[in-house]
Amino acid sequence: MSRRLVIVYNANAGIAAGVMDSVHKIVSPSTYPCQLCAVTYGLVAMKRDWRTFLDGLGMEVIFHHRPDFRAAFPQAADWPLPLVAVEEGGRLRELVRAAEFVDIADLPGLIRMVQSRVQG
Repeated sequence: MSRRLVIVYNANAGIAAGVMDSVHKIVSPSTYPCQLCAVTYGLVAMKRDWRTFLDGLGMEVIFHHRPDFRAAFPQAADWPLPLVAVEEGGRLRELVRAAEFVDIADLPGLIRMVQSRVQG
């Protein structure tokens, strides 16, 4: 049975949403609603260390934004976002819950947390 890492951003998809998110991160970082985005992305692109980590996991990684996650996983539509989960056999298991992101200060901290929980 294959496992997939599911990464869900608390943001909308699209170029316009991305531009607005970048502006929000600069103007008012303390009110930015997606700590996962803030830690894993610079102003316009995914951070290289995050991409390298994900590529080295040896499992498929899928990315969702808020609306498409809720459509793809209706059973988890009410889960608080952002989150990182593992999908196995059509079932999701949260690895990093939304509430935990307040304690993740930087990318190395997120990588350590995901790495330890993927293996556990």
